[in-house]
Amino acid sequence: MDNRIYRIQMDWSKGLKVMNLDQNTPTKIKEKRAKNKETSLGNQPQPSTISDVPLKPKKVKLATDREAIKKIKLVAVAYSNIEREWFSTEGAYQAELEVEKRALEVIAELEKLGIHAKGYPGDAYFMTNLLVDQPDLVLNLVDTLRGKDALQTSVPAALELANLPYTGSGLQGLVIGNDRNLVKQMMIANQIPTPPFQFIQRRGTLVEESLGLPLIVKLNESGGSVGIDNNAVKETREEAQVQVDNLIGTYRIPVMVETFIDGLEITVVVLEDYHKKNIFLGQKVFGFKPDGKHSFTSLESYGHKDSYSYQLVDDQILARKITRYAEKAFTALHNHDYAKFDVRVDVKSGNPYFIDANPNTAFGPSMGLPLTEVLALYHLTFLEVLASLISKYARKIHS
Repeated sequence: MDNRIYRIQMDWSKGLKVMNLDQNTPTKIKEKRAKNKETSLGNQPQPSTISDVPLKPKKVKLATDREAIKKIKLVAVAYSNIEREWFSTEGAYQAELEVEKRALEVIAELEKLGIHAKGYPGDAYFMTNLLVDQPDLVLNLVDTLRGKDALQTSVPAALELANLPYTGSGLQGLVIGNDRNLVKQMMIANQIPTPPFQFIQRRGTLVEESLGLPLIVKLNESGGSVGIDNNAVKETREEAQVQVDNLIGTYRIPVMVETFIDGLEITVVVLEDYHKKNIFLGQKVFGFKPDGKHSFTSLESYGHKDSYSYQLVDDQILARKITRYAEKAFTALHNHDYAKFDVRVDVKSGNPYFIDANPNTAFGPSMGLPLTEVLALYHLTFLEVLASLISKYARKIHS
């Protein structure tokens, strides 16, 4: 799979066509224009498992079983154990520092539900402490182990072995979700639109002309915009090439070069209660452009309170398209309980492209978290989300 280029050509009257672009493929491919405003997918009846996306949503109610919750004696809140020496850069370290504070906030929210909760750092004694305490449920907030995103897959594997119920995606979902290249391949296989991209493992590998311009370079592993600075969007292949080599040299992991989609950005949150999947959309309203030209979220911009805010998506045809793709992506990527997707909408064509997927996105009550902010648009509080999530497992545990 090394260094292949993929482009999804959109033909809204006939569906999606996926093409593998090798060096013999012309560098410019004419996109077919849609004859109708809605796709064939958009004209299909809306699946019953998907919540509607109204312009001005009423109060959303998630399935919750208060009686089942009362039977839970202990919830273990697992979180990342962070040491500075485990991270390649100060920025990557700072991006993970908030996880312990977030775990404490979740514990406080659980106690509001009358549930005894306790924090468990993902260190050498993690499983020993869990086996001693035998919690009814592990609420898994672990992002990294020893500073590596890929190692977080060890947590569900160990919990499965110990027969301890846990929230969030399982081993398969986290393996896929922590590999942007694999996420892209799964999206292509399931006909979910994603921008053309190139997976690069070694410094010196040339960025292909077929990708066009502008470009954005991302680490193949990592979240929280790590590796994406204010100048992440590159206007030339030469600039992108320098960024590829710099990121691989700094972080010692592969990178993804992707065609940057200029236009709207929409955050999609999927929540599973014990009845159905509920899908929520929030359009990002950017307060400024990090590089003075393009609207996107950089690592530095997280420090600015006016970096972006959220509003409801006005275009309901677009919202329905994205909602259906999101349900498909959630299932295809083996997500569970909750997930977040980032979608860019091309300013010229109006077509949506899924640019990122987060299986266990940051989960907590802080309004600085995308999940919490998007759900607030639908008048959902974190406490309500938490009660629904715990109910789902309480009903299974004590059935």
